[in-house]
Amino acid sequence: MGQVLLRGIRKSYGATDVIRGIDLEVRDGEFIVFVGPSGCGKSTTLRMIAGLESISGGELLIDGLRANDLRPADRGAAMVFQSYALYPHMTVAENMGFALKMAGVPRTQRDEQVARTAEILRITELLARFPKELSGGQRQRVAIGRAIVRKPKVFLFDEPLSNLDAALRVNMRIELSRLHKELGTTMIYVTHDQVEAMTMGDRIAVFNQGRVEQLGAPMDLYHRPANEFVATFLGAPRINLVDRPALVGAQPAHQALWAALGGPAQASAQRAGLRPEHLQVLPAGQGVPARVVLAEHLGDASILHLRVEGLADLLHAKVSATGSRHAAEEAVGLAVPDARWALAFDAEGRLLEGARA
Repeated sequence: MGQVLLRGIRKSYGATDVIRGIDLEVRDGEFIVFVGPSGCGKSTTLRMIAGLESISGGELLIDGLRANDLRPADRGAAMVFQSYALYPHMTVAENMGFALKMAGVPRTQRDEQVARTAEILRITELLARFPKELSGGQRQRVAIGRAIVRKPKVFLFDEPLSNLDAALRVNMRIELSRLHKELGTTMIYVTHDQVEAMTMGDRIAVFNQGRVEQLGAPMDLYHRPANEFVATFLGAPRINLVDRPALVGAQPAHQALWAALGGPAQASAQRAGLRPEHLQVLPAGQGVPARVVLAEHLGDASILHLRVEGLADLLHAKVSATGSRHAAEEAVGLAVPDARWALAFDAEGRLLEGARA
């Protein structure tokens, strides 16, 4: 069993509160991702679960046992850090089996567990090598293997892929997801990368300023964010936010765009949100007039950054790369084919009931 329960967890450094009361249940066997910007408290929360940071208030339970004051080694958790932290003078096999050796596990049993773990991670051929002879991805596999051999109740990952290049990150995301399915062990994964969060987690906890803004399945948070913070943090390019036009003096293009978003439907809506893939780009003279500021061509799709008269911020549209190629300074038109995709937020940035603008 690997259930982790946080009840009113707080962390303070002197008079400074960094974790402001977190209530969260991590289910047994779940892969949950803590995501948020730098300084939001996600890594601090992970370190409190691991026992590397003291808990200032609240209660931490692991499998129903209060763990606030337990030593890290007694919590049944194994942590994988951003840095590989491998012993350079030890082979891969020795690095992976070191914790078992310190725990007094017999040599034969250690070797069996290391060999079995190496097979799971597909690094059997690396066991006799030293860390300096490994690539970054291989070193991270060894660090993960060192955690697996301990057979923990909970795996804790603190931005483990940050030091890898883009291609290796993709491969390791796939491998970690496969590993979770194979082991069935609870995993808590910290990252600032929303792509990792969306593609790996059973559920995502979005952190902001020491609190959890929203917890849920990735696509639920993407399509029904609780507030503007969650809406803007998840998704690349970021969601388009359009303010309600002023009653007097608003530009016609601004008013037309608000109407296209279904603005009049809720009088309390102060801002409407629309994902870039739901904004349609038309030839000039059709729809809401706009101008291309920058066109990013990605091969399968293009990201257009657009200026609409009367809006302070640029709009972003994700369009298919087939057909005409848009260029900077090109005049275009914008439309919202289905206003049901538009989200409505109140003056405090909270998603309005019914969600639509």
